[in-house]
Amino acid sequence: MELSDNITKFQSSPGLKEKLWEHSIKKDFIRGDIILNENANIRAIPIVTKGSIRVMRTDEEDKEILLYYIKAGESCIMSFLGCMHHETSKVKAVAEEDTEVLFLPMEKVTLFIKEYPEWLDYIFLLYHQRFEELLDVVNSIAFKRMDERLLNFLRKKQELMQSDTLQFTHEQPAGELGTSRTVVSRLLKQMEAEG
Repeated sequence: MELSDNITKFQSSPGLKEKLWEHSIKKDFIRGDIILNENANIRAIPIVTKGSIRVMRTDEEDKEILLYYIKAGESCIMSFLGCMHHETSKVKAVAEEDTEVLFLPMEKVTLFIKEYPEWLDYIFLLYHQRFEELLDVVNSIAFKRMDERLLNFLRKKQELMQSDTLQFTHEQPAGELGTSRTVVSRLLKQMEAEG
């Protein structure tokens, strides 16, 4: 079963959907808003209802690397685990576009697990998906050339935005791929020349 199948199952449970909206706090973010910083306390689980969120890790020199995107209908398993264990955030989350998020307080999560088995299925499926995405990041860094990683970045961004036209500065992919702006500029020119 894919995540989209589980989201449909999760969303088709009227009782769960109703409780989720009843117990959550809805917040709207505009593109570029920081939703969660590293080392921040996590008190609620985010569930994206519209838009998307970019989740990344930052080093001591403020270099960032993209870990994954959270799309509409999805949540952040890192927040879930951090919240459950009263830990601070290990990631930074930024609105990739104008985004609407429901924040479910942690004390309600266990109630949902007891009352709605599809909620637990949803969480486990999210965990599985994020683990696979993180393995892809590790494989990409370890085994792929930067031009392959940049092309993969462009394809993911195209899929996320559902558009053939992408707008970003050369710094954005550089930051997300853990390289320099000049490397990205050189590779984009090379790709353009090669068609």
